[in-house]
Amino acid sequence: MTPERILQGIHARAAKALNTPVITDPAIQKRVDYVCRCMSNRAGVRLLMSCLLGKLDKPQVDPRKPYTEIGGEDCFSGRAYDERYLTRFINTHRLPVNQTTAFLTPTLRNINHPLTVDQQLVGRPRDLYQNTLALLEDVALQRVAADTLFVEIVRVLMLLRDEKLARMDSLLNALAHTEGALPLASEAIVTLIGQHLACRNASRLPVLVVAAAYKVAGERLAESVLPLNAHNAADLQTGALGDVEICLSGEHSVITAYEMKMKRVTQDDIDVAVDKIVRGKNRIHNYLFVTTDTIDPIVTEYASTFYEKTEGTEIAILDCIGFLRHFLHFFHRIRANYLDAYQTLLLQEPDSAVSQSLKEAFLALRQAAESGE
Repeated sequence: MTPERILQGIHARAAKALNTPVITDPAIQKRVDYVCRCMSNRAGVRLLMSCLLGKLDKPQVDPRKPYTEIGGEDCFSGRAYDERYLTRFINTHRLPVNQTTAFLTPTLRNINHPLTVDQQLVGRPRDLYQNTLALLEDVALQRVAADTLFVEIVRVLMLLRDEKLARMDSLLNALAHTEGALPLASEAIVTLIGQHLACRNASRLPVLVVAAAYKVAGERLAESVLPLNAHNAADLQTGALGDVEICLSGEHSVITAYEMKMKRVTQDDIDVAVDKIVRGKNRIHNYLFVTTDTIDPIVTEYASTFYEKTEGTEIAILDCIGFLRHFLHFFHRIRANYLDAYQTLLLQEPDSAVSQSLKEAFLALRQAAESGE
């Protein structure tokens, strides 16, 4: 049986038993629930799925040895199973798991020993890795069958998916009841997004604040925003000048680059930007930092010294909320369109970039603002 057919069978069994756990051992079930529902780190559940698929495809392997560097006939490449088969399976069924392989995370990269329970994997939360290793041990010692564990993992993930969709539908339906009311004032939108930016793990949001502005005002400016790169993609890998890149309509040469910071912009940041500008193929007009922290006047003055040195590229530092406030008042008549664009970009982001809780927080904040609560 091929890995694809194995995954089809696992999904079918999980769907059939959706409301009934298939594991009878309460200790193992508790470990499964913890790993599957640990939203702060999704590497554990994807590691388990890769190892279990390898075990089901080749029963002679040890599920604790998903690294060929270990050596021996009972090891295998967990990353190969992860990337070749799991990505499509996860995307097809919209399972709440990271979109990329677990084997490139810092904790699981470059390992050359079995993943046994006596190993101390350096990662957070610690309990996640302890429970993950314990489940691999359960399979290796035949305390639970690999297919049974895999079915239970997929069953719990399907429940999580359905719970998430139900919460989102409820929040979106609540927003729909406010349609037709007077649009939020520009200052109310500033307050709303300011509250959202103040939430935990909001580092991706300033990118969306700027991108949404160009989504709604691009035609008026004769400018357009290029597709956003992944939140964890380094500029050196993508060749990008910044987090948000702006072109003239109908062209592909970047004229304005925005780089987002959830901390103070430093002189070192300016130097890195200058290096990218100088090395770039095309001369850009503006390189703009957008920060949620305070702006150091000394750094601002330092940035202004590079206009002539770069032969016409202006480097400046903008306050994120200040940028938003000016934009909304300048384009006051499309302020409601801006809010919709921000929400659309937000909901389109993968959970690895913007967590489900952060998406739900925005919808709840918007509903409260528009209903006057």
